Amino acid sequence: MTVLRPQLLPLLFVAACAAAPEAQQPLVPPKPFAITAGKPVEGIAEETHLRNLRQLTFGGENAEAYWSNDGTKLIFQRRDDPSQADQIYILDLATGDRHLVSTGKGRTTCSYFLKGDQRILFGSTHHHGDAPPVVKLTGRGYQWVVYQEYDVFTAKLDGSDLRPITDAKGYDAEATVCPVTGAIVFTSVRDGDLELYTMEPDGSNVKRVTNRPGYDGGAFFSHDGSKFVLRSAFPKDAAEAAEDAQLLGQQIVRPSHMEITVCKRDGSDFRQVTDNGAANFAPFWLPDDKRILFASNMRGIEEMQKTGNHAAARNFDLFLINEDGTGLEQVTHYPEFDSFPMFSPDGRFLAFASNRHGGKPGETNIFVAEWID
Repeated sequence: MTVLRPQLLPLLFVAACAAAPEAQQPLVPPKPFAITAGKPVEGIAEETHLRNLRQLTFGGENAEAYWSNDGTKLIFQRRDDPSQADQIYILDLATGDRHLVSTGKGRTTCSYFLKGDQRILFGSTHHHGDAPPVVKLTGRGYQWVVYQEYDVFTAKLDGSDLRPITDAKGYDAEATVCPVTGAIVFTSVRDGDLELYTMEPDGSNVKRVTNRPGYDGGAFFSHDGSKFVLRSAFPKDAAEAAEDAQLLGQQIVRPSHMEITVCKRDGSDFRQVTDNGAANFAPFWLPDDKRILFASNMRGIEEMQKTGNHAAARNFDLFLINEDGTGLEQVTHYPEFDSFPMFSPDGRFLAFASNRHGGKPGETNIFVAEWID
């Protein structure tokens, strides 16, 4: 090891600067990425957390828009015609270019970027046939279908090199990715109930996370990768639990029975965050990993109970809450549907889906706004 004498250090510093004059220039921070896709639209005065609202999609049914790791793209599901099924698209937030990345066949759901932004994942039924599978709802209350044909696939950003990474019998979907390790969390019925599981990006090393009666799903990792926020069913009694199990056998779940919950990455320390008896879903961690943004029709349920107007229950808004269940704050105030929030990787922007500014009643589009905390 060479030892530098103190008297030589100034000379070496001068020599280094002379050999690299560019090092004397002040460092200029990179220019923040600017979202220019879509167009600015009018916000709502009460929505003080949202600034410079932009509409990114126009027409059709658009939902579950999730950011790339570099914050320049969104991947989302879209249906152009009510008779068609959702397919997966990527939207460039600088140019507004949109391209299809799923097969255009079957049904798709719950897309996400893998770590590194070289591949994507999504749930699809295309391997069971070109036509979208159909499940008949019972017509009693608010219901979702969990199609047994769903498996999770990964692909390149143009949709090529499509690979299945689940093949268990029954529903596998709702996959999202850990920003730290790149591991995947997903929802599966493989053990008879809807539970959370983790796996590697190639589908290996599958581990069960939750183990309790009722739906546990729709999970997202915290930014540090140490815990999950999810939606969970809490039947009020044994009869309701039995009915939920019977509906699951018909590939149906009732989101009106779900609350926001959190747990550690291994499933321990499972805790209920909300307790309002409404339909609570689409939770996502704020950048501090201590607060949660989620969608709920709790205000709509309150209005329905006061006025008897059952249509009010379709009013979903975004709410903030602390991980311990305190500090509830309403974020959006549009009188129809706001849901599926996700913060950009740098925490500057919030993407979400909403019925606002639609071309026709019930139309859902993707919006983005600067987040004001």
